Amino acid sequence: MSSNLATKLREGTKKAHTMAENVGFVRCFLRGVVEKNSYRKLVANFYFVYSAMEEELERHKDHPVVSKVYFPELHRKHTLEQDLAYYYGSGWRDQVTPSVAGKQYVDRIHEIANTQPELLVGHSYTRYLGDLSGGQILKGIAQRAMNLLEGEGTAFYEFDTISDEKAFKATYRQSLDEIDLDEAQADAIVTEANDAFGLNMKLFQELEGNLIKAIGQMLFNSLTSRRRRGSTELATAD
Repeated sequence: MSSNLATKLREGTKKAHTMAENVGFVRCFLRGVVEKNSYRKLVANFYFVYSAMEEELERHKDHPVVSKVYFPELHRKHTLEQDLAYYYGSGWRDQVTPSVAGKQYVDRIHEIANTQPELLVGHSYTRYLGDLSGGQILKGIAQRAMNLLEGEGTAFYEFDTISDEKAFKATYRQSLDEIDLDEAQADAIVTEANDAFGLNMKLFQELEGNLIKAIGQMLFNSLTSRRRRGSTELATAD
């Protein structure tokens, strides 16, 4: 029996998806404005979020609903550890902690895992399908914006064990449709997916202040440099 959950999730999260894409931090990122300190804080938060989600997916991998979206090849914890080592150095574990929004996200994942494990499907869908869909584009933006060499700080976007991402997404959606759910359960998963988008938006919104400050400082430095060059040219002309 098909639950049509894949379609329900796609249609039911369209608005939240659009809202998330229009958060200032994301809009700046998509336009190539990426500040390394803000970005590494995002990576740190993702580390705690994915660690929590993957821990709970592992714990509930035999659950009749969760088992349908248990794909270890999607797991991002290890790749995030690689990126954190790049951005913070070998002692990164002593330097990173979840932000307020990051902790709320992590707490929510553990909460539903203990009370309604099937809702983990909403988080898996929101995170992993997004990663597969836009990963390579975002990787390229990050590399150009932060002058990263291939293999530096972008492991998060690499799915080395998935050769065909489009085909894998089709398999994932098919698995969603194979879950035996009643209407109320399907609606609850869609609601949780929307809440996951909201939690993700809070992560981005936290970083907007840091990004604005960084952009302001860059503009200030640029203007100061121009003024100095102008003063030098005038002095030379005199």
